[in-house]
Amino acid sequence: MSFVLRAAAVTDLGLVRSNNEDAGYAGRRLVAVADGIGGAPAGELASDIAIRALADLDRGPEPASPLAALTAAVAAANREIGDSTAGDITRQGMGTTVTALLLVGDQLALLHVGDSRAYLLRGGQLSRLTRDDTFVQALVDSGMISAADARSHPQRSIITQAVQGGDFEPTGALLTPVPGDRYLLCSDGLSDYVDDDVLGATLVRYPDRQGCAQELVRLALRAGAPDNVTVVVCDLVPAEVAAGPGVGDFLDAAAG
Repeated sequence: MSFVLRAAAVTDLGLVRSNNEDAGYAGRRLVAVADGIGGAPAGELASDIAIRALADLDRGPEPASPLAALTAAVAAANREIGDSTAGDITRQGMGTTVTALLLVGDQLALLHVGDSRAYLLRGGQLSRLTRDDTFVQALVDSGMISAADARSHPQRSIITQAVQGGDFEPTGALLTPVPGDRYLLCSDGLSDYVDDDVLGATLVRYPDRQGCAQELVRLALRAGAPDNVTVVVCDLVPAEVAAGPGVGDFLDAAAG
């Protein structure tokens, strides 16, 4: 069975920041979130580079291997970021997280670097598809602190790898799509401030993707999120259903 994506993206500065270093993309076969690091304007530039490299996969012929295509696009972004930092002291240390899904036919690939997250809602149950590349996640994995403690740990924002112009090891996976699946991609401006059970309940409660994404951002702001918040909500729809009457256009959104 072939599938298509229906997606919506919403981004917000958060309650403290004066610039948005996040970028999101909601397309026909690609969805992605990138959270820039390195401060303005470097963080904004890094996340924009990553999203532009990935967005090319939403156009033109479908790649034979979605996971290989994601890997190549992120590698190209990494090279461009490295070139952009060379000889420019204002851009030293800039980089970005990347979490992306690419759908080709019945193949759905996930690629992840950093601490932006991907979740799957299936049958009303939420599961997390990504592991944070963070110092605090390493503490959780080693049993030194609990997952609950990690949410308030003072070093929870320290990431251990990013797309930053150097070596990194992305996590990639091929997922098994099921009709009715709903995916959430988000920057840590959401996941650091809204519990997973609230995320799951909201994804169930708001069937409209745009409304759901807006509500998730509102919840983050209500929780006091100081950071930029970016949310992409997408539904997996069988191609024959998507081609039927009454189906709206896809939303393509890039914000950063």
